[in-house]
Amino acid sequence: MDPLAHTLFGASMAEAGLRRKTAFATATLIIGANIPDVDAVAMFVSADYALLVRRGWTHGILALIFWPFFLTAVMLGLNRISERWHERKGKARTGPPLHKGWLLGVAFLGVWSHPLLDWLNTYGVRVLMPFNETWFYGDTLFIIDPWLWLLTAAGVVLARSGSRLSIAAWVVLGTAVTALITTAEIVPLTAKIGWSIGVALIVIMRYTGFFRRNLPKMAFLFLTGAITYSLLMYAGARLTMHHAKTILTESGSEISEVMANPIPALIFTRTGVAVSDTHYYLFHLNWLRPETFRLTREPVPFSPPDEIATVALQTAGVQGILNWIRFPHYETRSTPEGWQVFIRDLRYVMPDQDDFIGIGMAVIYLDDDLRVMRVEP
Repeated sequence: MDPLAHTLFGASMAEAGLRRKTAFATATLIIGANIPDVDAVAMFVSADYALLVRRGWTHGILALIFWPFFLTAVMLGLNRISERWHERKGKARTGPPLHKGWLLGVAFLGVWSHPLLDWLNTYGVRVLMPFNETWFYGDTLFIIDPWLWLLTAAGVVLARSGSRLSIAAWVVLGTAVTALITTAEIVPLTAKIGWSIGVALIVIMRYTGFFRRNLPKMAFLFLTGAITYSLLMYAGARLTMHHAKTILTESGSEISEVMANPIPALIFTRTGVAVSDTHYYLFHLNWLRPETFRLTREPVPFSPPDEIATVALQTAGVQGILNWIRFPHYETRSTPEGWQVFIRDLRYVMPDQDDFIGIGMAVIYLDDDLRVMRVEP
């Protein structure tokens, strides 16, 4: 998931009651919820190298055991600094005392929430690294999910908007996110209206103040809502896979794998990819109504890369996408200069699509002697 989702999920766990268990609980949960993404620095090398290392070592089982202890040690160090500062100033510390057991516990909760949320989307996560590079996919939530944002933000906004500065910060963030959602063409009108209503309800709750005596309960309720929503979406993904496999099998196709691809802001509608030994089947479906199943295009023949593509795939600049790709589709084209080899991942790119902004496609240019001239992500 995106950094905002990870941050809000960690903060919502804190406001639901965990911040009262020990000093530094909120900071530990928020940092822990984001710390596996330190591998994002690989982007400074190249986008393809980032695909090679992302959601690997730092998200794997050894790191998931290491990070909580590392984070706890850092917080214990900060606690000592804080104690000395308060002693010099002659001031008493406010808030709960530091409890090492609870601090380690919330560190584990924060850190382990990260791969769980990452697993929920179609990008996938390699939780068995470094022992096994297998990708695991939940196919549950779109990588940027506005309803998850809304539900996890609600309790945090209500609890952390007591000062003018915090209110101003929330207004800036809320305005920016609302502008993003309401102007995005990919988000349907009904979802834009639903988002606007949700934001308005949070604002009304903040200014009426009736929740003041029950902040932890309200935050816990919203966090429970976010988890319940994720479970509903997970059930929708499983039903989508079941319906697609059943319908295609009945039509004579031997289906080995199905991906249910979530659509931004839509709960009941999915697109997806089903795989047989010979074809990819791209489909659209309302998982509450299996009769709505339809193929969005003719079945796409599945074939390995040809001789030219095989040479192109040895290029260093595409090893990341080859490591990450889930439903590969290769196309070789002749050009006046030589050859073009298209690598497409049918999760995100259509088999005849030439222009795509993102990480679902790469194009390798070769001369007539099959020497690589350049690679375009």
